[in-house]
Amino acid sequence: MLEIPVIDLSAFTTGKATAKQTIVQQIYQACYEIGFMYLKNTNISHNLINQVLKQSKDFFDLPLTLKQQLAWTDEFSNQGYVGFERERLNPNNPGDLKEAFNIGKQKLTDIALTDKLSSPAKNPHILNFYQACTELANKVLQAIALALELPEDFFATNHNQQNHTLRLLHYPSLSQPPKLQQVRAGEHSDYGSITLLFQDEVGGLEVRTASGKWIAAAPIPDTIVVNTGDLMERWTNHVFCSTKHRVMIPNDDTLNQSRYSVAFFCHPNDDTEIVCLESCQRDKSPIYPPILAGEYLLSRLQATY
Repeated sequence: MLEIPVIDLSAFTTGKATAKQTIVQQIYQACYEIGFMYLKNTNISHNLINQVLKQSKDFFDLPLTLKQQLAWTDEFSNQGYVGFERERLNPNNPGDLKEAFNIGKQKLTDIALTDKLSSPAKNPHILNFYQACTELANKVLQAIALALELPEDFFATNHNQQNHTLRLLHYPSLSQPPKLQQVRAGEHSDYGSITLLFQDEVGGLEVRTASGKWIAAAPIPDTIVVNTGDLMERWTNHVFCSTKHRVMIPNDDTLNQSRYSVAFFCHPNDDTEIVCLESCQRDKSPIYPPILAGEYLLSRLQATY
C-alpha cells in the first residue's frame, strides 16, 4: 500500500448496516496496512478548525518571555508551553525545530493560568474543539472496536476519563541552516491509541511504509489525518501498526513559511491495562506483557524530554 487512503466517515453513523460495515473494513485495512488514513465528512466545522489555528498563531506570535511563563512546571506534566529544540522525538538527532503548547482536559478549566496571561486553554474555541475531537475520536474508536470483533463501546469506555492531549504546534520559517540531521519533528511513533491531526496548507509530514519507503502525507482539503499509536499496536498484538512519521524541512519556497498544525492525542484511562486482545492472538502469542496506559505514557515522556 503506497498511498494513505481517504475514508468517508459519514456512512458510519448515517448509512445502512452494509455501508457502516464497509467503513469499518476500510478503517481496518488502513490501520493494518499503513496505520494512517484521511477522514472526510467528520462533522468538525471548518470555521472551528480555522479559529483554533488562529488562536494558535496568536499565541506563538507572543514574545518568548511571555510564552515561557506558561512552560511546563512539572517535568512530566505534559501540559503547557514547550520551547524550540526542547523536544527531541528522535533521540539520535538534535532538538526539533518547533514549539508547542499542550492542553489536557484539566487545563481547560485551570483558572490560575489567567493570572499570568491569556492562555490558549482559556479560549472558548479551544474548549469546543477539544469536545468535538473527543466525539470524533470516540466514533473512530467505535469503528476500530467493530473491526476487531469487540463490543462497539470497548475502546470508548476505556477512554472515558478523557486523558487526551490537545497540542498546538508551530514550525517556524528558517532564517539560518539547521544543524546536521536536524528536522522539524524527528522520526517517531505516537504514544497513545489514535491521533487526530489537523494541518495547514504547508506540507512536510512524511510516513514510513512497511517497506521502509517514506511517503508524503500532504494536506488534503476537508480531511483530517488519523493514525494509530503505540498502545493500539500493543493492544492488537501488531495487527494494527504504530507507524513512524516525521516532519521534514522543505526544500522549496515554503522554507520561508511557518507551518501550523494541531494534534489531538487520544490516550486511554491511566488505569487501563493494555493487554493483548483475544481476537488478535489467533496467529501468534502476545508480543508484549500487560502494562498500564499511564505507566507507558510516563516512560515515553521520560525518554523524549
